Amino acid sequence: QPQAAPGRQTAALPRPGAPQPTDASAQEATISRKRISKSGLQDSSKRSQQTETAAGKESLCSLKSRLQRIQKLSQAATLLAPAELGTDAKSRLKRVRELGLKVQENKECKRTAGQEEESSVGERVKAPAYQRFHNLGQDVPPGLTLPFKYKVLAEMFRSMDTIVSMLFNRSETVTFAKVKQGVQDLMRKKFEQQNIGQIKTVYPSAYKFRQEKGIPTWSDSVKKSIYQLTIDPVFEGEDNSEGRTQLTSSRMLLRRRIFSRNLTNMVKHHHKAFLASLHPPMHVPDNKLTRWHPRFNVDEVPDIDPAELPQPPDFEKPTTAQEVLDKARSMMTPKMEKALANMALKSVETAMAATMEQKQLNVVSPHPSPSSALKGVSQSLLERIRTKEAQKMQAAMTRSPAQAERLHMMRRLPEIARILRNVFVAEKRAALNITVACNRMVDSYRSSMLLGDMEKHLRLLADIVADWLSIHIIREDVYLKLNKNVELFTVVEKIEKKIKDEEKA
Repeated sequence: QPQAAPGRQTAALPRPGAPQPTDASAQEATISRKRISKSGLQDSSKRSQQTETAAGKESLCSLKSRLQRIQKLSQAATLLAPAELGTDAKSRLKRVRELGLKVQENKECKRTAGQEEESSVGERVKAPAYQRFHNLGQDVPPGLTLPFKYKVLAEMFRSMDTIVSMLFNRSETVTFAKVKQGVQDLMRKKFEQQNIGQIKTVYPSAYKFRQEKGIPTWSDSVKKSIYQLTIDPVFEGEDNSEGRTQLTSSRMLLRRRIFSRNLTNMVKHHHKAFLASLHPPMHVPDNKLTRWHPRFNVDEVPDIDPAELPQPPDFEKPTTAQEVLDKARSMMTPKMEKALANMALKSVETAMAATMEQKQLNVVSPHPSPSSALKGVSQSLLERIRTKEAQKMQAAMTRSPAQAERLHMMRRLPEIARILRNVFVAEKRAALNITVACNRMVDSYRSSMLLGDMEKHLRLLADIVADWLSIHIIREDVYLKLNKNVELFTVVEKIEKKIKDEEKA
């Protein structure tokens, strides 16, 4: 505190040699300062007001000019749009319609010729192994077996016919909702309208489909005023309009046989196309076909195309960009119409390109190039081998089950003849009881066989080589006798020759 007081006093003291100010001069200085500060504030306020007015005028002018430009551009667009559509878009739309007609014609030709294939390998979903190799795992003799998906469809038809018969015999209105619930409860599988369309494709005269409304639904989720798909069974050659006819079990069995026969005919159609694609092509009549070609993959048969079902009257669903364009032309702007026209043109062009690629792939060359393993082999020899193989396959496909069983037994006879000769040599007898011979043969044969089956083989052997083996009936016993003067190799040659004749027949 004592040091700070002298400092303050020295700051207040005037400098030496300076004039001493008076009271009047001090007052004038303060007044002049106040005037200068007031004038500076007034000048700064005026300048800020001037800049604000200038900025506001500039923003208004720019907005007006922008609005005028937008109005001019909109007028120009409305004037130019009809002209552009009249020249460019109309020509494109015309081209789209022409290409669409060509695509429809190609699709119809594919359906009639049976050349329609599934989608590309990358897009389609690979079926599980138990479906793709279903026929290989069946413990049944070879014959006209159906693919897995066709068997599932046949089971769906059986379940659907059962539900329809229950509802129809009770005089109830058969709707799709009731049938769907019943079939899914029976099969534990999904059942949709697509499956009904496939059933209609296979058996068109089985049911009559209609769209009706006003049917009581007994549920809050489905209104009574909406349309529902109704199903009525059709009896061939009878009129069930009055509701007197009943769908009995005998009628259901008959309908099931017709459905199975139609499925087999559809597979025969694909089998015929496969035989025509072979080299050389083969032709087997449908009434003589008893089994499929060994190289024909039954489980790879394409799916059945579902038939069209009746739709509600107000049901309109556009499927292509061209239909959308025709329907909403008045609701779209010129820009959107042009974009849809371009999209429709691209889709049609891609479809045309895909059909052309399929046609090029389906073209089979009449003389395929031989593989590297067949180089140096004459073409005539290869043709003869192929024709012999085709004849052998054709005979196998037209062979009846009884003939196939006989041929299977004949292929065992050379070994049975050798064992029978050894049995006679071991027994040292000229004749043997057929029961004793069968017991010895069953014990010596390489695989297990019943006594009855062995007796059938011995009787067949006696029928083929009667000069070597003969059957004699003495009282109630049957005896076998061998001719020792005939050599065994001649017997085997006769059996093999007979087998070849049977295979060609």
